[in-house]
Amino acid sequence: MSNKTTCLIVDDEKLARDLLREFLADFPDLEIVDEASQGTEAVQKINKLKPNLLFLDVQMPGMNGFDVLDEIEHEPYVIFTTAYDQYAIQAFEKNAVDYVLKPLDQDRFRLAVNRALKRKKMEEDTLENLLHSMRKEGPGHFESHLFVQKSEKLFNLAVEEIQFLEASGDYTIITTKTDQFVSSSGIGKLEEMLSPDLFIRVHRSTIININSLKEIERHFNGGMVVKMHNGKSFPVSRTYAKMIRKKVV
Repeated sequence: MSNKTTCLIVDDEKLARDLLREFLADFPDLEIVDEASQGTEAVQKINKLKPNLLFLDVQMPGMNGFDVLDEIEHEPYVIFTTAYDQYAIQAFEKNAVDYVLKPLDQDRFRLAVNRALKRKKMEEDTLENLLHSMRKEGPGHFESHLFVQKSEKLFNLAVEEIQFLEASGDYTIITTKTDQFVSSSGIGKLEEMLSPDLFIRVHRSTIININSLKEIERHFNGGMVVKMHNGKSFPVSRTYAKMIRKKVV
């Protein structure tokens, strides 16, 4: 998984797009995912590729840069690159990171990019601190909600909505009735955050929510299989079978 900051270039002039690519070559942590030469194309690519950073011209045929920002669903950090200085106030009202005039000066452009990267890191750190402060520390405390990422969004997921968790390498797939999420935390770490009154480890790679469990099937060889309400089945390893037997009355 790449940690690079993704960016997209929008300008109706090919020479301008080529120059931006040349300047951006000085930033190894930036990845240019695509470019667009007019507004409608830009809106489609921004919503599809969801770049972190957008280099945007103001005056383009058909749809100008401000129209593009009004139409997009994804919200990147924006650096305007334009030959017209009269739109600067409007640009900053749109929360642009910077407004760089053409002909582009490389030093001035570098300053704008560093400003965008600094803002991105600062806002990510602020979010991380916020999420951390919302977690109550201390032994015996189990989470009632987890923050799980999908695309560029963090969802506030009530743990009671989780049906089961499955290990997938270093990641964990979290399944609810209506969705799936991929967590970068290992299943062991997540187990520590979940109440054992609600969640049972049935296998080294599987944790189930008891409320989502329909039935347990015993096999002639002494093995067990848990069957979930959604039709999914999981084998119970001998290591964790005793946890199930404790609940048999």
